[in-house]
Formats: sequence, structure tokens, C-alpha cells
Amino acid sequence: MCVSRCLCCVGVVLVVLAIVCFLSNLFLLFPNMDTRFLLEGHVTREALWCTGLWGSGLTVALGGRSFLMSSRTTGCCVFRSKMLSMVLVSLVCLAAAAFSCLTSVTGLVQGPMCLYNATSGPTWGVPLGPTADRDPGYLWNRSIWSGVCVEPRAVVQWNLVWFGLQSGSSLVQTLLCAINVLNALTGVVLGRGLHPNKVAPSKV
Repeated sequence: MCVSRCLCCVGVVLVVLAIVCFLSNLFLLFPNMDTRFLLEGHVTREALWCTGLWGSGLTVALGGRSFLMSSRTTGCCVFRSKMLSMVLVSLVCLAAAAFSCLTSVTGLVQGPMCLYNATSGPTWGVPLGPTADRDPGYLWNRSIWSGVCVEPRAVVQWNLVWFGLQSGSSLVQTLLCAINVLNALTGVVLGRGLHPNKVAPSKV
């Protein structure tokens, strides 16, 4: 039953993390819960890619649901064939979660899109993004978080929180999907797993 239990646990955790990624990306699309910035196209590029919605969100959630359903499969041959399909599902979820993690980390490093005071006047752009002549360490320099971006208000902190949650959750998803590839392969070879030995009472 080891394979089935592992499959069930991974499925539950993946679904929970998928919800976190989905909500995180949703909040990133609406800085300060204002729809105006999305309608005007003033939202961070990595948030607009919506990898937390379709990647580490919907795709991984469907994969986690498949893991939960497959963990209850009975019958040796049916279980092994099911595990073979779970290898493929795990690989798809792994790719989706890894891409979402990479996108989220990129969004953190680049910084948010915001209205800032440039030499030519107020401009929409990514003022905190790394450049050749500037140290890309704004993440650890809190003194510039509130002084660079004029609008949306506190957008740096907003992006840090939600991109941080999305990148962390999708990273855990990637690791769990990798583990589940090995677990499903074990199910293909060994079946449902090791069963505890039952000792019958001795007859006098």
C-alpha cells in the first residue's frame, strides 16, 4: 500500500498548492484589488502570462485529482497500467509547475511594472529591473520600495508577497511531481507496494 498512500498524499498537497498558485496569480493581476491597472495594461508581464492560473494552478490541480483517484485503483494489472499513465501525468505537471516557478522568480527579480518619475516625466515601466550599471538587489533594499513606484501604491510589496507565494508553492509542486514520477514507476514495477505480513494464531 506504500505506493497508493504516497500517491494520495502527493495528490492532496498538490491540489492545495494549486489553489495557492491560482489565487496568487489572480491577485497579481489586480494590484491593490483595482481592475483599472489590468484594463490599462499596467500589470507586470510575468503576471499577465498567468502561469499560476493554467500551469501550477489548473494543470497541477487536475493532476493531483488524478493521483487521488488512481490511489484507490484495485487489481494488479489495472493498477500497474494506471501507474504508467500517472508517470506521464506527473511529467506534465512537473513541466507546468517548473515553468510557473521560473516565471515567478523572474517576476521577483525584474520587479513590478509601475508609474515612476523618469527624467522625461512620469512613466510606466519596470524601474527596479536589473541593468548592467545597477546592482539588482532591490529585494534586500527596503528603503527604495516605497520611494520609486508612485502607482499602484505599495506595488513592490504586493508583488513580493504574491510572486513569493507562487514561486515557493510551484517549487514544492515541482519537487513533489518529480518524486511522484519515481513513485509511479515503482507502482509499475511492484504494484501497490509492500503489504504487512499477517501472522495467523497457532493452533494447539
